[in-house]
Amino acid sequence: MALNSIIITNLAIPTHATLSFSTTHHFFTSPLPTKPYAFPRRLCIMGSSSSSSQKPDNVQEAGNKDYASISDEEWKKRLTSEQFYITRQKGTERAFTGEYWNTKTPGTYHCICCDTPLFESSTKFDSGTGWPSYYKPIESNVKSKLDMSIIFMPRQEVLCAVCGAHLGHVFDDGPPPTGQRYCINSASLKQKPN
Repeated sequence: MALNSIIITNLAIPTHATLSFSTTHHFFTSPLPTKPYAFPRRLCIMGSSSSSSQKPDNVQEAGNKDYASISDEEWKKRLTSEQFYITRQKGTERAFTGEYWNTKTPGTYHCICCDTPLFESSTKFDSGTGWPSYYKPIESNVKSKLDMSIIFMPRQEVLCAVCGAHLGHVFDDGPPPTGQRYCINSASLKQKPN
């Protein structure tokens, strides 16, 4: 089971609804307020996804290793347990806990799995969400695909285009010039200062 973050914008919840969430493998249920409640504009809620058995897309860069053929056991040897959980099992780190959420150091952010450059620090901005946010990736090194792990909240998952590592999600509420917010897990990145 993996935890994924979502942003709920001005969502009204009926009075009879119950809020359920999980952390690790423990489930919690809490009744919502007795009257309809509209979540604040940028409230982050954690949702669950059972995608640990999914393998990364079969992506291969010419002349480089076929990352799709690397086994989970090999990834576990190369990565920390948190990096493996996030990049290979589509997990999410808790907001405001990642190494880069508030970093201002100039440099380039690379994929922790294959070292592909993904984002420039010049495109990083403070989104207030607790995760590193960028308005533009480097060239075509990042791809996205529809994520339906939370049925009522379809999102665009962000992946490394070379090795298929899960990075986070992209939303259409970012700053100019793109209007996009790439909400990325710090554990999927390593920064190389300029």
